[in-house]
Amino acid sequence: MQVFVAGASGAIGSRLVPQLIDRGHEVIGTFKSPGNAERVRALGAEPIALDLLDRRAVREAVLGSEPDAIIHQATALADLRDFKHFDRSFAQTNRLRSEGTDALLAAAREAGVRRFVAQSFASARYARVGGPIKNEEDPLDPTPVPAMRETDAAMRYLDRAVTDAGGIALRYGSFYGAANDGLLDPVRRRQFPIVGDGGGFTSFVHLEDAAAATVLALERDGPAIYNIVDDEPAPVREWLPVLADVLGAKPPRRVPRWLARLFAGEAVVMMGTESRGASNAKAKRELGWELRYPSWREGFVAAYAPTNSIDGRRFRPAARTSHART
Repeated sequence: MQVFVAGASGAIGSRLVPQLIDRGHEVIGTFKSPGNAERVRALGAEPIALDLLDRRAVREAVLGSEPDAIIHQATALADLRDFKHFDRSFAQTNRLRSEGTDALLAAAREAGVRRFVAQSFASARYARVGGPIKNEEDPLDPTPVPAMRETDAAMRYLDRAVTDAGGIALRYGSFYGAANDGLLDPVRRRQFPIVGDGGGFTSFVHLEDAAAATVLALERDGPAIYNIVDDEPAPVREWLPVLADVLGAKPPRRVPRWLARLFAGEAVVMMGTESRGASNAKAKRELGWELRYPSWREGFVAAYAPTNSIDGRRFRPAARTSHART
């Protein structure tokens, strides 16, 4: 197919484009930042400069390229630091998930494009009641913390708009696998603590595995929603010390909820203590998705451990703990 990838120069887009080409597709890749044209071309795609919030430009780009499918991976997530003001930090990405999605869907309808896949998110979205692992049919959080309400609304909007149009929304886990992952420096500096009991669950996915699932979803008829996460959702108290060890950092600090709330905000407290994980059973069953890194345990080592050794000793990931329903 001729595939139009919005956000081709981003963290997942730059891994998705080569996998699409390996699968036999031709790719038109959009970028926004000056200088990324060569980056997209080097990946093997035809580069197009595009502001996804310019509805007329989106229409012209889609109609002009005549794609068979569209993949929406555009975000503005670089250098995120201020989670206390969560919605303010995600404001531009929220516009891309709402206005940008609308622009792409409108252009797709006019161009007769029937295959549409878009980036959504799984972690910290499901209702904070019941068991720790949720599937796509489980309810989303009916009362998101105030600092995250606009971000939550934008993701709900994307899920609904895409599936109403017959497309597929992929609820990715927390991405990792890039050398400039924003999580790494705070962990090295012991600025990422375990809050309270550290019982909030995170679902991770390596960027290469996320891209592989996206390629498979492109070839699947919608409408559908899939959790694109690894096999081992885990509480912060479990995965954070492992990541620190892999990075050669000191163990993470522990802070009470009230202190974290004061300095980092309610969103950070919720994610660290109450968030639920996600099950990938549907994606594995229906897409035939096989993960290169079934758990963050081996994935962290592959991505971040210098020559897979720490302090002169061979690093071995800690034993895996099952949390069921994956």
